[in-house]
Amino acid sequence: MADPANALPFLQFKGVKKTYDQKTLVVVDFNLDVAKGEFITLLGPSGSGKTTCLMMLAGFEDVTSGEILINGRPVNSIAPYKRNIGMVFQQYALFPHMTIRENLAYPLNIRKLPKEQVNAKVDEYLALVELQAFGNRYPGQLSGGQRQRVALARALIFAPDIVLMDEPLGALDKKLREQMQYEIKRLHEQLGFTVIYVTHDQTEALTMSDRIAVFNAGIVQQCAAPDELYERPANLFVADFIGESNKLPGTLQAIDGNTATCQLAEGSTVHAQIANVQQAGAPITVSVRPEKIAIAMQQPADGNHAPADFITRLYVGEYIRYHFALRDGTEVVVKTLNDSNAPQLSAKQAVWLTWDALDSQALDRGEASRAP
Repeated sequence: MADPANALPFLQFKGVKKTYDQKTLVVVDFNLDVAKGEFITLLGPSGSGKTTCLMMLAGFEDVTSGEILINGRPVNSIAPYKRNIGMVFQQYALFPHMTIRENLAYPLNIRKLPKEQVNAKVDEYLALVELQAFGNRYPGQLSGGQRQRVALARALIFAPDIVLMDEPLGALDKKLREQMQYEIKRLHEQLGFTVIYVTHDQTEALTMSDRIAVFNAGIVQQCAAPDELYERPANLFVADFIGESNKLPGTLQAIDGNTATCQLAEGSTVHAQIANVQQAGAPITVSVRPEKIAIAMQQPADGNHAPADFITRLYVGEYIRYHFALRDGTEVVVKTLNDSNAPQLSAKQAVWLTWDALDSQALDRGEASRAP
């Protein structure tokens, strides 16, 4: 992958807005610089604007205002077929009356490549997706995973500048989804193409992306590397949408550098990293991931801790999921490895929940979909 810090933007969205009725913006103000070879995911709930951004880049939707540039060239007024963009859809979009070889050859034939070059390219890409023995079959004779590999090969075979993927794995079962995630990443690393990927699946985004742009209500809430999004969410929406997070209500007492002192609604005083809070006395939420919390039988001498009562314990295979209630009724989930150290607790047993200040975020409780 190209290093975004050392490369001029290969793809740019500059102040892009989109409205269908001239009243409501479905994309509010989208700005994004993408380096050549990056894998960028647009992540968000249905209706948040991510697919609309993809369609504007492809040229299937007009830009209301703002500009999209590829390699420094504005493309707003360029026809879709002249943008040199490959696309992979959830429903494959293969021609059912053509064999797999013919499907792969189609984008090369319309570009009028010589027959010998077309045949060589088709052989190369059948091998690339490990479907050499299936070239003379029709799409209806392949499994869902095989059809998606053909769709991926067809999107790549003419060496597009950018490959757009719109929920490409949505029709596959869990095991096939995981296999195709690996397949797409393998091809991306091998060929180095630029990807704009749309999904609402958080795990898929975290697994595959160099960076993720999290959308809500047409606004990008945060755009960052997967580990930064998960460990340092910019606001409450991102913390809640990316993975699972415990949301502990409280009040901001003081700020010291990057650390906030917070009083939880149940009474405990804890410390957390500052995300988007500024004013002492403001209502906040302390966000802590379930796997960052430990269970103690005795009150710790220092560090963040809060008393809790045990509710239930769920077996989830590789980990154990515990549910607790704080004194104000706030429910807290804790995940521990499924090993000999996983505690056995009785109903309503009193324990102490502990976590590191570096593993928690102080977030503005009032914001939900405002731009950070």
